[in-house]
Amino acid sequence: MPSLSAGRCVLGLYRLGTNLRNRIFSNSVASAFHEFGRGSTLQLPTTVWGEAGISVGKKVHIGPASWLLCLADPIESGKPVIEIGDGCSMAGNITITAISSVCIESGVLFGRNVHISDHAHEFRSLDKPILEQGVTTAKPVRICQGAWLGQGVVVCPGVTIGRNSVIGANSVVKSDIPAGAVAAGAPAKVIRMISQ
Repeated sequence: MPSLSAGRCVLGLYRLGTNLRNRIFSNSVASAFHEFGRGSTLQLPTTVWGEAGISVGKKVHIGPASWLLCLADPIESGKPVIEIGDGCSMAGNITITAISSVCIESGVLFGRNVHISDHAHEFRSLDKPILEQGVTTAKPVRICQGAWLGQGVVVCPGVTIGRNSVIGANSVVKSDIPAGAVAAGAPAKVIRMISQ
């Protein structure tokens, strides 16, 4: 049976190899993005579509199994549709999909399985499958500096989450959350303010 120190050595080599692979991949694809800041990492496997409309700041970590999807043509507007600010950390299995604007300011922390979208699927016709009905009109989403979104949070179109706010696990955010608030539930409601 391997010793404890041998197991730690193997894990250390595994982590080193994984980190090296992710750095090489991130550096290799950086030029395809609207912007991709120094020290940022996409951890594999990650799915990216419409990368020319995605701006990633410096020292951003996007964990494995994440999906970044820009559905707009960024050449028309000349600006990114999805913006991720400096120093954001996303644990993994994050979905961000946009046709107009999703702005995540600096220093935002995401638990796993967070879903953010500035649009939804249209479903008014009974004669067509929902898949064929397109999407609703986009409403911009903004996650302000220093916020924390817990595991499984869903952020709906048109929402702003205020600076340094905390959104509890498995919450569905359908309306704005003020700065410095703790909110939870489906739909999310403010349950208290963070005292100074």
